[in-house]
Amino acid sequence: MTALRRLRWWAADYAYAAVWQVRALFRGADAESFASGRGATIIVLPGVYETWRFLQPLVAAMHDRGHAVHVLEVLAHSRRPVTEMADQVTRYLHEHDLHEVILVAHSKGGLAGKQVMLGPEGRRVHSMLAIATPFGGSRYARRMPVRTLRALAPEDPAILALAGRADVNARIVSVYARFDPHIPEGSELPGAKNVSLDTGGHFRVLAHPRVMAELASLAE
Repeated sequence: MTALRRLRWWAADYAYAAVWQVRALFRGADAESFASGRGATIIVLPGVYETWRFLQPLVAAMHDRGHAVHVLEVLAHSRRPVTEMADQVTRYLHEHDLHEVILVAHSKGGLAGKQVMLGPEGRRVHSMLAIATPFGGSRYARRMPVRTLRALAPEDPAILALAGRADVNARIVSVYARFDPHIPEGSELPGAKNVSLDTGGHFRVLAHPRVMAELASLAE
């Protein structure tokens, strides 16, 4: 992999992120409009500093296929610790009495999703599609000026605790690019179904056709 190719992937990744961050500023369809459907029940967990609209193409596509997609506005921007995010999802599962749920998570959202699967309502979760999730942390996080990002360092207690629990990994599909500018360690998860995409990026992989195919496979 040449340095020029990595640079191109990096530029394309940030261009994609910039477009969707801007789109998130403009209110489109309400989250509640996607929560109905006779198919599988899906819950979306966005990454850090993201709203659910960052994953709206996936949300809309799965709703169009007849699935109920639940968006938790309380997770907006995912700045809270992983355990607190997981508590919000756990509470939602219990209060709405949801079963056979599929979690769709990007980046940090995948860490919260795994915590949910390990928690008291984990039996309600059928599986999770994790996209570009730093299951082993990212060494770049050590350099970040804010705690929200430093908490993603490989030696963070929450990262280590999750890495030490492999009992739910078989119910996780981890999809990631072979070059991720945010996670040099990669997103391979032992015991999970690991799907390495022959491309680069941390954000633009959300639009990769294989992501939609893997989600449809879990749901249908």
